[in-house]
Amino acid sequence: MDVDRLLPTPEAADLIALTREIADKELAPRVEEHERAESYPEGLFATLGQAGLLGLVYPEEYGGGGQPYEVYLQVLEELAARWASVAVATSVHTLACHPLHAYGTEEQKERWLPAMLAGERIGGYSLSEPGAGSDAAALTCKAEPTPEGYRITGTKAWITHGGKADFYALFARTAPGPHGVSCFLAPGAVEGLSFGLPERKMGLHAVPTAAAHWDGALLEKDRRIGAEGQGLAIAFSALDCGRLGIAACATGLAQAALDVAVDYANERTTFGRRLVDHQGLGFLLADMTAAVDSARATYLDAARRRDRGHAFSRQASVAKLVATDAAMKVTTDAVQVLGGYGYTRDFPVERYMREAKITQIFEGTNQIQRLVISRGLAA
Repeated sequence: MDVDRLLPTPEAADLIALTREIADKELAPRVEEHERAESYPEGLFATLGQAGLLGLVYPEEYGGGGQPYEVYLQVLEELAARWASVAVATSVHTLACHPLHAYGTEEQKERWLPAMLAGERIGGYSLSEPGAGSDAAALTCKAEPTPEGYRITGTKAWITHGGKADFYALFARTAPGPHGVSCFLAPGAVEGLSFGLPERKMGLHAVPTAAAHWDGALLEKDRRIGAEGQGLAIAFSALDCGRLGIAACATGLAQAALDVAVDYANERTTFGRRLVDHQGLGFLLADMTAAVDSARATYLDAARRRDRGHAFSRQASVAKLVATDAAMKVTTDAVQVLGGYGYTRDFPVERYMREAKITQIFEGTNQIQRLVISRGLAA
């Protein structure tokens, strides 16, 4: 069902209506085919870009939508309710644009940002490594200065859109220690860059996740974003926003599972009554509804704080924690409501359940979110 949203402007309401139209026309009819075949939806992100959905939070002067985060996240939620892979990739693209917009020079932004925001250039975020996931400061991929720029050597891991993206927000070490990481806007194709086979994932099959192997690839000097050694600060500022994106995606996934479960419970009868009329199932559906509504309220609170210029790092971690745990529970309960049918591919809830699991892991595991929150409580 369509969520009854409290939106800040009539323009935002029109944007949600447009998103629903595109999602119902372009995403919903294709999701099962591509997820089962693990095939990439060629051309789909160009369609989203042409509709203006890939640069919503960035300024209009660079071709963005100039929308507040509370609107952008609800657009993401609508996409996720139809196709989680596409919504996650959209969130990652928005995340990958953040370093350039927030830390790039005016010349860099004018050169690259318009094509990125228009969806002509799709982005990936390249921070994690095989031995540096939650501990980003432990990364070892090197960026060695040369007269022409920087030579990149090392392996990056868990890159959404890896091998498909046109650019990557790349983080590599220019000096030892926690202040020795720098940020680069790396092209998706350059001599010395190759990608591993896509990871064989539990879910989100339509968009590849892959490792990148940098074998002395050369990046020009103007590909560095911000100052040398500023990389981790850039990465973490982007991740606060990215966590909100994943919270919205998780909420959309949970909403989709709830919708299927409610429809099924209203149609299926047992012992002469609809499932929804049995108190045990009715109360379960009520708890699922409360979890989805709570997840949405939590990410919107964090987004509104961000939009008003307030600190929101703790709230972003809370939103990511609450929404993704809710998605895991709601999708699991949806399988339970459908019983044996829920365990088959005849209904999408088994896919929702598989897809929900990763939301508790990427953009910082939920254990890391608890660490962030608890550290904020220390006097």
